[in-house]
Amino acid sequence: MMKKKINGMRRSPKALGIVLFAGLLAVGTGYTAVNAAVSPKVQSVRTAEEIALGKKLFLSNCSSCHGKNAEGTANAPSLIGVGEASVDFQVSTGRMPGAASGPQLEVKPVQFTEEQTSAMAAYIGSLADGPSIPDAAYLQANGNPTVGGELFRINCAMCHNAGGAGGALTEGKYAPNLMKSSAKTIYEAMVTGPQNMPVFNEANITPEEKNDIITYLTYLQNNRSVGGEELGNLGPVVEGLLAWLGLLGLLVTITVWLGAKSN
Repeated sequence: MMKKKINGMRRSPKALGIVLFAGLLAVGTGYTAVNAAVSPKVQSVRTAEEIALGKKLFLSNCSSCHGKNAEGTANAPSLIGVGEASVDFQVSTGRMPGAASGPQLEVKPVQFTEEQTSAMAAYIGSLADGPSIPDAAYLQANGNPTVGGELFRINCAMCHNAGGAGGALTEGKYAPNLMKSSAKTIYEAMVTGPQNMPVFNEANITPEEKNDIITYLTYLQNNRSVGGEELGNLGPVVEGLLAWLGLLGLLVTITVWLGAKSN
């Protein structure tokens, strides 16, 4: 009798729902725990005065879109948990404050000093743990450029081009050219995932490997191609198009010359 009752419970739709809920809860809890373990936490020590200055600047310049408590609005996302690195990346490159809505935030002249940017980063970082501004040890570009090039081609080249020249994405978005990006900007982009870029935490790419990627990109920035004119590092399609146009122009020139000579 007891066995029949247990079998009946197993066939119940409620039992199936309970099992699914328990499975989803276990997976979600496990993912959160693992992600928390590998995500870089806020490591810098900030003073109360710096955080207060950051809050004042935030309320004056950012709260109209992101909310008075950085909780987000219909016009802009929440900044709770984005970390200091995200604020430093967006503000120090001029992407924030945003000038206008569009498919992607554009790089503009920077509107805040380094001290002000650091203060706003400190305030947002004080709200919740998140990626910190990278340690200078990982920004020296003293890693292995060969390993960095391989990692870049595997994880980044499909958007940024193997030469870091950038490229077009969908719906008017694009991956920016990296040839003028600083080591800190590159590192912060990897750990925060701005725009369409995925987040590469320490489980995906270690800090040492990020330094290798920075080393590779720094080498490209400082060394011209030994093969001649780079044509923007946009790849074989551009090179083929230029060769085709050059050949076509040569054929037209020969045709005109032959026609003039026959007359």
